[in-house]
Amino acid sequence: MSLTTGTGVLRAEDTAVRARLEESARATGGVATTPEQFEKWLAERRAAQLHEVTRIPFSKLRNWSFAEDTGNLGHDSGRFFSVAGLRVQVDDGPVRQWCQPIIMQPEIGLLGIAVREIDGVLHLLMQAKAEPGNPNGVQLSPTVQATKSNYTGVHRGRHVPYVEHFAQPDPRRVIADVLQSEHGAWFYRKRNRNVIVEVGPEVEAGEDFCWLTLGQVYEQLRIDHRVNMDARTVLSCLPGFGSEDRGLHTSTEIVSWITANQAAHDVETTVVGLRNLPGWRQTDWSVSHERGIFFSVTAVDVVANSREVAGWTQPLIEPHGVGVVALLVARFDGVLHALLRTRIEPGYLDAIELAPTVQGTPENHADLPGPVRRQLSDIEERRRRDRVLFDTEMSEEGGRFYHSRSRYMIIEVDDDHPAAELPGCRWITLPQITSLLQHRHYLNVQARTLIACLRACVDTSDA
Repeated sequence: MSLTTGTGVLRAEDTAVRARLEESARATGGVATTPEQFEKWLAERRAAQLHEVTRIPFSKLRNWSFAEDTGNLGHDSGRFFSVAGLRVQVDDGPVRQWCQPIIMQPEIGLLGIAVREIDGVLHLLMQAKAEPGNPNGVQLSPTVQATKSNYTGVHRGRHVPYVEHFAQPDPRRVIADVLQSEHGAWFYRKRNRNVIVEVGPEVEAGEDFCWLTLGQVYEQLRIDHRVNMDARTVLSCLPGFGSEDRGLHTSTEIVSWITANQAAHDVETTVVGLRNLPGWRQTDWSVSHERGIFFSVTAVDVVANSREVAGWTQPLIEPHGVGVVALLVARFDGVLHALLRTRIEPGYLDAIELAPTVQGTPENHADLPGPVRRQLSDIEERRRRDRVLFDTEMSEEGGRFYHSRSRYMIIEVDDDHPAAELPGCRWITLPQITSLLQHRHYLNVQARTLIACLRACVDTSDA
């Protein structure tokens, strides 16, 4: 395998990075840290990190309040994030207009993984980090995972470790650096900077950090709720993964298809007040949909001994139901392709982004017309009869979502699945997807998670 530029010309420095990453991916037995040492370290961090989360009524929130004019829920500092109302009108889908709460967080977050060569093998500096919304407390996180408010000290807490390597990195040490979206259903135009930077031997692992090979990190992806969403999206931005040719479509055709869809769809959004939002009910404890589906806005009190501040209160989004997120893959002329689908979400900066083959929560689509309910049913049938490459339950961003869980699956379909594509779908090769991920706003966060997982379970030498 080798890395190509957008013009298809190989660069020596890129091929060298790809070769080093491949070697690290093969080192599943560890180099700096054995699997036994890692499990011992993780158990110790889980025992050491106190993280108590208690539901509270909105009236018990400290430094948070509902605005008198709009009813929007915000922090007294005007920073961090707020929860507002959003009125949406779209030109496609079973529901063309609706209102909902949504998180407003205009700051660009920083998600960074430091890599370093140890005994001749690249290692990733992973963090054991508890988030208030995680269903299991501590998960493997990037080296740095912070909002701008955090790493600039708005909370007046402790310094964010290692942030100096990412805020203004030396371009010669950068392996990946790209802005990517977050959940477009719950965030309004939220973006994070996904950065991978190589550091020198002077950078050592702190108490809550551990050096792991890429292969070791890939193995952790197969364990329920082990690797958090922020780490998964950064991993998806790693360079390389084969040559770009031999696909059903050229890379130019793929980009043109995405651009045409972004230009064709009309998505109108208007930020409105949270108070008296049509279809939603507010109580002392939550803001919830009148049908009891989708999600609720709740509040929690957090006590922590491993974060920049020792305790705080905050709102969280609590989804209802377990999501299903699935990617179909198939080989055409021996080349592995993934079936991606255009998807409209109100919080995207552009009208659409590419999503997995299937993405939805069954309870939300039980009474709705349209294709998603059929897709959810079809994926269960395919899971029983086709080759399942990956099947793991993962949680979403625990800093904003409470126990948000989705079942992520990758299924390799047999020859019975046609190469002909339905409207809004394209079979795309992994090298083409890797090229798209070097640019912003092409793949949504769920698709990026599954691409990281696909790297972990596919023999890349024949991809």
